[in-house]
Amino acid sequence: MSYIFIVNPHARSGMGGVTWDLIEPELKKRRRHYRVYTTEKPGHAEKIAREVTADGKEHTIVVLGGDGTVNEVLNGVEDPGKITLGYIPIGSSNDFARGLGIKREPMDALETVLTGERTVELDVGVISRNGKKRKFAVSAGIGFDAGVCHQVCLSRWKVLLNKLNLGKLSYAVVALDRLLKFSPAAMSVQVDGGKEETFQKAYFAAFMNLPCEGGGFRFCPEALPGDGKLDLLVVADVPRTKVLLFLPMALLGKHAGFRGVTIRRGSRIRVKSEKPLPIHTDGEPLFLRREVEVCVKEEKIRVITA
Repeated sequence: MSYIFIVNPHARSGMGGVTWDLIEPELKKRRRHYRVYTTEKPGHAEKIAREVTADGKEHTIVVLGGDGTVNEVLNGVEDPGKITLGYIPIGSSNDFARGLGIKREPMDALETVLTGERTVELDVGVISRNGKKRKFAVSAGIGFDAGVCHQVCLSRWKVLLNKLNLGKLSYAVVALDRLLKFSPAAMSVQVDGGKEETFQKAYFAAFMNLPCEGGGFRFCPEALPGDGKLDLLVVADVPRTKVLLFLPMALLGKHAGFRGVTIRRGSRIRVKSEKPLPIHTDGEPLFLRREVEVCVKEEKIRVITA
């Protein structure tokens, strides 16, 4: 088997490059056939994936990076059904690995990839806003959670905590700060063309393909990777103090049933807000929008898991 490695050397504040220097000698030792492409800037992984899959053939692509690198590769692939995806997690949050049971130690993850004994079919989510589309593997969101993702990308906390191997805590630290500054907005939600639900003071709506986002917040613990649906979480119509209680409970997946927590499931979800709000896909920020629609593509992508 031939592998295409797409390596983000800057993942986790430079650990991506260090990790590749450990992995490549192992590939040579085992005489595995591979090609490696190293990303140079944001968006480069998407371009690489588009170029290597332009031949329309089946490929095994191994991503060494974080959830954002997976997102870029997914968006570069034209036909997910022809791709088998391997993953070596070197990110801050690693919710893709967490949701699929992929081992987080790089050499263990490499062993899983090279063995390739088990794959799962993963739904590919798509978010549409103002005529533009973006795929996602883990989750997408609008509102407070997306605002946190935006801020994490700029935060000095992320760099510091990554150096301490506590990168996922950067989301929790930023979330507490953003909660004090975020103003909830009226939001309407429609699932699979059903009755529209209105929330007067919505903090955010999260569209979950896998159970966790933000470094382990189990927003939708029952989300399944290949069921053809997305799990929707809306947090609304409660004071900020209640949201402060919600966040630590969400780390444990024990927030369902809280007042102000609504969970739905569907293959097509439309959200309208009274004002433009931040949007994210797999933790990567997009421009503010008032309206989004998310759905699941027909084609799934195969992912190598333990």
